[in-house]
Amino acid sequence: MSIPLIHVEQLTPESFSPYGWILGKRAPMSCEEPSFQSRSLSIWREHLFDAGSVNDTEVLWATFGESSDVVSELEARRLTQQVTVPLTAPLILIVAAPQTTRVPDMDSLKAFEIPIGMGICIRPWCWHTTRTFSGEATALMLSRRSTSFDLIVHLHTGAPLSESTRIPIGPHRIVAPRRTISFAGATGFARVAG
Repeated sequence: MSIPLIHVEQLTPESFSPYGWILGKRAPMSCEEPSFQSRSLSIWREHLFDAGSVNDTEVLWATFGESSDVVSELEARRLTQQVTVPLTAPLILIVAAPQTTRVPDMDSLKAFEIPIGMGICIRPWCWHTTRTFSGEATALMLSRRSTSFDLIVHLHTGAPLSESTRIPIGPHRIVAPRRTISFAGATGFARVAG
């Protein structure tokens, strides 16, 4: 039996819109959103983060190290959006939109490369998992404080999750274009011409 392939795609606002928003787009030229531009500083609103009902937004520092090319589990945040911005190396984000029953729509399963200098904000109930191209990648994240605490307690103790969900899926293999490959050995991602 062959494993279905997921080809890593370029991150664009259109391709990522079913799952959330990309961050790090060029400064807007319109006056619709608050912004300032000069030679020494440009600042603009990228996105209004929604942590769900009244709850604190939390800034997290995360190190990702999973570089397996096989995906067999997805997770979703039930109440909050989640931001991930890679700082030291690009990341691969695997996503699936939810069906009306909140399970992943496997027909929507995609993989995107998040380059350094960009980021993503996923919607609540967006199914996802993260991979690195090789080694570790540090990222800044935004989440809901209670959701982060719930996940950390689960990871430490195995306690049931209340604000997130994790489920197994049939295995899928990630295929990354050659231009982004820096893997060693046969355990890395499949190599294809890019």
